[in-house]
Amino acid sequence: MDGMLDPHDRRLAEAWETLKAHYDNGDSITPESNRLAFADPEFLLRRETRGLRIQLEMLKPDLAQKEHGIEHTVVVFGSARFRSEEVAHQELIRARATGDEQQIAKAETLVRNARFYEQARALGHTITKFSTLQPEHNKLFICTGGGPGIMEAANRGAQEAGGISVGLNIALPHEQTPNPYITPDLSFKFHYFALRKMHFMMRAKALVAFPGGFGTLDELFETLTLVQCKKSKPVPIVLFGSSYWKRLLHLDVLVEEGVVSEEDLDLFKYVDSVDDAWNFIRSFYEL
Repeated sequence: MDGMLDPHDRRLAEAWETLKAHYDNGDSITPESNRLAFADPEFLLRRETRGLRIQLEMLKPDLAQKEHGIEHTVVVFGSARFRSEEVAHQELIRARATGDEQQIAKAETLVRNARFYEQARALGHTITKFSTLQPEHNKLFICTGGGPGIMEAANRGAQEAGGISVGLNIALPHEQTPNPYITPDLSFKFHYFALRKMHFMMRAKALVAFPGGFGTLDELFETLTLVQCKKSKPVPIVLFGSSYWKRLLHLDVLVEEGVVSEEDLDLFKYVDSVDDAWNFIRSFYEL
């Protein structure tokens, strides 16, 4: 029976050295029958091997999180464009120096929304600090989409509390690098949005959605749909920033038009403070 492959096996090293040489020289990767199959990107990127790639994206983050004892997460979503109060005020100073009214207006909006960055950071800190003193079955770990903005803030708060946190990044045409506050061994990159979403929900014990754009709305409604259809266990779904969400979403219309039940609007809760968000999650699980 084959044992675990030795990562120092010279054959493996030679395969990756060949690929790196192609990359450094700007050469296209050409088929080579003698290359080890799992080190052959031309083979692995074929349409016929898509199932293997999907399986790998399923396994890699799952195994790594198990090794770190991560079974329960609080998933935090929100805009990748928000910045910390410090950075936002620096942007405003630079914008005012240009005298460009459009730039100034954008910077003022950035400053106004910086509070959400700081609140996400505080929430990540609060949850992580709580979990450090809990038995394994009560520990909650911050999990984000791994990018900047609100995601960075939540991972940052977890790191500042002395804990670990997860980042599930996505490969995009405009490359999105992982934020620096994710625990290095728990920073993952996905090709398939579907697999990334699955990993968000596999361990999620709560979802906190801060103001955000299409991506935030996508994840929010995905979660609401799964819970509504009972494909996922009920979890606390928190909409942080009631003025934003109530201005954006007029969900009473869905009830008025008979497309959802009135009780479906109880699947989520509006909050405006870190304490309210955390207390809602704690009371749900009687922590």
